[in-house]
Amino acid sequence: MLRKPKGSYHHGNLRRALIDAALALVENGGAAALSLREAARRAGVSVAAPYRHFPSREALLAAVAEEGFQLLGDEIRRAIAAHDNAARRLGEAGIAYVLFAAANPSHFKVMFSSALADRKAHPSLEAAAHDASRLLLAAIRDYQKAGWMSSGDPREMHLSAWSIVHGLASLITSGHVRVGRGDPAQVEQIARAVVRSLVPGFGG
Repeated sequence: MLRKPKGSYHHGNLRRALIDAALALVENGGAAALSLREAARRAGVSVAAPYRHFPSREALLAAVAEEGFQLLGDEIRRAIAAHDNAARRLGEAGIAYVLFAAANPSHFKVMFSSALADRKAHPSLEAAAHDASRLLLAAIRDYQKAGWMSSGDPREMHLSAWSIVHGLASLITSGHVRVGRGDPAQVEQIARAVVRSLVPGFGG
């Protein structure tokens, strides 16, 4: 859930307040609605205050995206750690991806915003994104070693699996697949149905 930006700043955490303000702006109007001026207004600070932490709008977007990838990585790790079976681990990683997106749509939109398509300008963001991607690739490699898929380049399966779960996540966050807001059980039900068709051995 979103925190209250104004309270955050008055307790001395301006950076946190601006990130929370950015998330609220994205939730209401998409990434295009975000500007440093609007983030400052929502956080209840002067228009010059954001520049103490973020030299540009893109820098603020990058901070939001980096936090999102860190949270996503945490969710995938948690999902994988609960299981020993390779098929189950891979399937649960995909479900965790979709559940994260549905629960954090503002983060998710910024993480894959076209404004941040080139992450090389933001090394910590690039590292966080790589870490989350690496977790899925590692699960695919374990799945392959367990004999559930033929030998070959696991990166091809990685791209296929990512495309499917990301596509479902995008359809849910954009409202094209309608689920009850705040109904993670319904999101999980849909995600499990899709993952079962993607991952032979999952749930079997």
